Amino acid sequence: MNTPDPAQPLKPIELVLITGMSGSGKSIALTALEDLGYYCVDNLPPELLASFIALEQSHRASKVAIAMDVRSAASLPGLPARLAEIRHQPGQDVHLTTVFLDATTDTLVRRFSETRRRHPLSLKPSNDEHRALTDAIEYERELLSELRDRAQVLDTSLIRPAQLRSHIKELIGAQQAPLTLVFESFAFKRGIPMDADFVFDVRMLPNPHYEPDLRPLTGRDGPVATFLARHAEVAVMQEQIDTFLRHWLPHMLDDHRSYVTVAIGCTGGQHRSVYLVERLAKAFSSAWSTRLRHREIDGWPTPPARSASAGP
Repeated sequence: MNTPDPAQPLKPIELVLITGMSGSGKSIALTALEDLGYYCVDNLPPELLASFIALEQSHRASKVAIAMDVRSAASLPGLPARLAEIRHQPGQDVHLTTVFLDATTDTLVRRFSETRRRHPLSLKPSNDEHRALTDAIEYERELLSELRDRAQVLDTSLIRPAQLRSHIKELIGAQQAPLTLVFESFAFKRGIPMDADFVFDVRMLPNPHYEPDLRPLTGRDGPVATFLARHAEVAVMQEQIDTFLRHWLPHMLDDHRSYVTVAIGCTGGQHRSVYLVERLAKAFSSAWSTRLRHREIDGWPTPPARSASAGP
């Protein structure tokens, strides 16, 4: 194997480790990184990680992405120590970003059922395939729990592949900032995002859904913004969220957090949560690296308007 020339300084390597639950979208994430110019390797055994990095340094590589998952289950317990060793090894300049892709158990069961693939931890056929698959997924969560705790988590349960690719590109592009703040709107009726660090419920605020002219619009539209700005309680909610975040974000930065997701939810994820996410992202953008996500309206067709009797 080639080794780096000790007479020449090693070129810094941007190393992205993609891990997470089987069926959560790791292959899509690798494709997104490949589009960004990363040399991508799927299912590299953890035992080969240090040797692979040394090889890439000898090739003067600058951007490398690796996917590891439960297919290397026997070696996963030692992976955190191997990553720490790479980060702190003298003479190496490796900038590591670890991304953990997650999804709800129901979502993963559906994806495996649709593709008719066997879960990597499914040992043998069972009379109750649904139960066997659920057990395998929960066991996988247990095996990967330490990696999840050390990574930046992305919930792929309710997003399309195009949205996941966009999120991956935004995440990697934001790594130059000491802390990236993500504001995400969502609908409670479709579940709370699993990657949220903070969740704020704004369903008690006045609802534009009940205004027929505003119902088909979103919180990005001027008439909805004007409607919400007229209500003092909306401004109070924004101010209180703003105050909370400005107090605690510096502490999270001191704790070496690099990525914080603030999820704001209303009933349909179309009006109130979208409006507040837009306002808060703008307010924080001068002091922090900020990103916007609107889970229910980005990348999905606008839902058909329903009658007022059907509820928001």
